Amino acid sequence: MFMFEKAIAGSRRYWTWLFGLLCVTAAGFISYLYQLNVGLGVTGMSRDVSWGLYIAQFTFFVGVAASAVMVVLPYYLHDYKQFGRITILGEFLAISAVIMCCLFIFVDLGQPMRVLNIILYPTPWSLMFWDMISLSGYLVLNVIITLVMLTAEREEVPAPGWIKPVILLSIPWAVSIHTVTAFLYSGLPGRAFWLTAILAPRFLASAFASGPALLILFCLVLRRLTGFDAGQKAIEKLAVIVTYATIINIFFILVEAFTVLYGRIPGDVQHLEYLYWGLDGNYHLVPWMWLSISLGVAALILLLVPAWRTSPSLLPVACVFVFLSLWLDKGLGLIVGGFVPSPLEAVTQYTPTLPEWSIVMGIWAIGALLITVFYKIALSVREELGELAGVQHSIVPEAESHQAAPSIVSTRMQQAD
Repeated sequence: MFMFEKAIAGSRRYWTWLFGLLCVTAAGFISYLYQLNVGLGVTGMSRDVSWGLYIAQFTFFVGVAASAVMVVLPYYLHDYKQFGRITILGEFLAISAVIMCCLFIFVDLGQPMRVLNIILYPTPWSLMFWDMISLSGYLVLNVIITLVMLTAEREEVPAPGWIKPVILLSIPWAVSIHTVTAFLYSGLPGRAFWLTAILAPRFLASAFASGPALLILFCLVLRRLTGFDAGQKAIEKLAVIVTYATIINIFFILVEAFTVLYGRIPGDVQHLEYLYWGLDGNYHLVPWMWLSISLGVAALILLLVPAWRTSPSLLPVACVFVFLSLWLDKGLGLIVGGFVPSPLEAVTQYTPTLPEWSIVMGIWAIGALLITVFYKIALSVREELGELAGVQHSIVPEAESHQAAPSIVSTRMQQAD
């Protein structure tokens, strides 16, 4: 608790933001109590569409959590010094995303006591059991890493030698959490839309695009509001990662589309028809899926041109487009598209209800609250160490910020080795 006092000291703008998030969280909690009292019938889910917006958000944010490996791996494994200032931000993002994932599963269960069944009656042959192990383990690893490294940085002492194996373990663990999540779907033989070996690689590619895109946006917001400069080279390198991941993700989507449309197996084709052209008079997801494609292509065009990718005005637009495109694809279309049509070719329309949206927004607000508090702590520590330059804008010249010295954490890790 020795660093959490940093989170309770802030400006009026800071507390206004927190109060707004708490209000949204309270509204979501009230909706959850209503759902808990009445049952999951208050949602748009049904017998044919038993996973809806909750599990879709869970799937998307597992990818956001896994994407932290895109800054952890270059910094700790390849000693890429430019990521020294943003690694802790990526790990805090992972912690917040995993907590959100757990909350989405919690509200989807209907009766919260059901979560104890996985713990009290573990079934190692169940993928849900391994999904719980991977998520909880990843959360513990990131909590340990952030606490130890931030403490070492604050006290200006060498990081303990035992933390490096923990950091290295977190790298493959990050890949495992989204791989196991993909196996939850691709292991269901009755769902043709998910029955593909490429689902796990597609999940990882989309994760490595959406997560770093969100981290870039956070870095740009922090630069504008607090003066914390993550470094232009670090942001540009993250943008390159987003570019390659977006290319790979679009390639995987095209490969899937070719396989389905060229093979013309009716059970496979119907899912794509439902999402992108409509099926049996149901078109309500079609505009959103084409919007996802349009945003993805527009983002890729902006990212492929180096001058646009490094532009202070166009890079945030590209990152927003990437995030929204993948949210529509994974956070909405992927789950619903796997259930409609059903194995009996029944087309059941799914539309999230107001209580459902309220609960989702409440969990999003919790995630934003966690990010705000965690980043406040991290930046307060950096401010104590003289790394925060200015209140509104960085006073470090651009040329110097491009050659910023590695953070104290990097030096302490080397000393620990």
